[in-house]
Amino acid sequence: MNQNSHQNYAGLTRREFLNRSGMGLGAISLGTLGGLPTTAKTSAATNPLATKSAHFPAPAKRVIHIFFNGGASHVDTFDPKPELTKRDGQPLPAPNLITERLTGVGMASPFRFQPYGESGIEVSELFSHLGQQIDDVCVIRSMYADLPNHEPSLMLMNTGVANVVRPSFGSWLTYGLGSENENLPGFVAMSPGGHPVKGPQNWQSAFLPSVYQGTYIDTQETDQVDKLIENIRNSTLDKSSQRQQLDFVQQLNEHHLDQRGNDTQLEARIHSYEQAFRMQAAATEAFDLTKEPTYIHQMYGNTPQARQILIARRLAERGVRFVQLWHGAWQPWDNHNNIEKEHRKLAGECSQAIGALIADLRQRGMLDSTLVIIGGEFGRTPTVELERGGKSSAQGRDHNHHGFSLCLAGGGIKGGHVHGATDEFGFRAVEDRVHVHDLHATLLHQLGFDHERLTYRYAGRDFRLTDVKGRVIQSIIA
Repeated sequence: MNQNSHQNYAGLTRREFLNRSGMGLGAISLGTLGGLPTTAKTSAATNPLATKSAHFPAPAKRVIHIFFNGGASHVDTFDPKPELTKRDGQPLPAPNLITERLTGVGMASPFRFQPYGESGIEVSELFSHLGQQIDDVCVIRSMYADLPNHEPSLMLMNTGVANVVRPSFGSWLTYGLGSENENLPGFVAMSPGGHPVKGPQNWQSAFLPSVYQGTYIDTQETDQVDKLIENIRNSTLDKSSQRQQLDFVQQLNEHHLDQRGNDTQLEARIHSYEQAFRMQAAATEAFDLTKEPTYIHQMYGNTPQARQILIARRLAERGVRFVQLWHGAWQPWDNHNNIEKEHRKLAGECSQAIGALIADLRQRGMLDSTLVIIGGEFGRTPTVELERGGKSSAQGRDHNHHGFSLCLAGGGIKGGHVHGATDEFGFRAVEDRVHVHDLHATLLHQLGFDHERLTYRYAGRDFRLTDVKGRVIQSIIA
């Protein structure tokens, strides 16, 4: 498939929903998916989203990725720094590392940390609800990336490459495992209020067939399914009449396809009509939160982020392979000013629901088979950001890719565990460092894939999510 042949859509009419669900059947090249048995390849040849076997048995079957787009501060959330508190307002002994903007003296966290659970892992008051589930969580405190800018860091976290077009993690996973529900997309990306920075490039399929591209849904309004997925219902025909109409149209389409030979775009359109019919009931039911009891709504909370996290659990239950949840449009966690006010507001919108999700998955017996990822594209500096002229800003922090935190839960990951460390102030990862490539390699391992063998041949080269790097972090695996 040509690298530029996939499409990105801004709206969400039913047709766009289906097209972005990727109904194409051609150019699959599944023979390059190392380790798949012949029967799985044959099945996938007729339905690219058919369930496929991984390279080896593994605990995780699906992913829910909660993305703090903009970059949450690790020293204010999951990486307490007593030494930074002692040196609040003072120059730090080591020179400030290069980030996007100039920074000055050390700035202590305005938030209180305390230990939680039997493991005693310290978590900020901002995420006390997650702290209550900390014995199911692995906190990686030694993440690092390549650059201090949003765009390349978002691309690295989502696609494994910072500066060129590559398939996203969700696309790789649906390519490798398929979907367990033929009536819903295999990969869904949700964000209330609009796209994050880089938009659909975050969930692109790139040179993978478009069937594996993420389907975007604006979750700002979740009280009615019709507001989430426009034109999902036919207002003039009942289901029986629709079925008759579709059968007639499909007969014409099949005849047209026979005359045109191997036309993958036409084949994709024919398949999309059939899935559109099936999806009317499946999507309506999956996104309808009125089906949930009152205690579940109270458990998750009532913010746009809380509601989309609850939708994510419903999609995971129904076989959607990868669900990515963005906090909101653009980069809400990018708090260069007044980090105390802004971080408190943002955490208040999602903390309760994140804790509820982990508890809910555990109660339903789904946590062991669901990988939950919580974090952003990088962290923030332990030093105060400076305005032009060298004056201190209004208590904000700059981007920091040298060291930051990320949380994992479920999917065979070791709970109640802290991996790695940043230096005494939180500037740089110094102990058991984990690059984004290492994170991807480890997550794929938990999903049953050797990251060096999950490849796709394009332009004469075998590509993979981890590029030519990455190692599995065995110490965080249960």
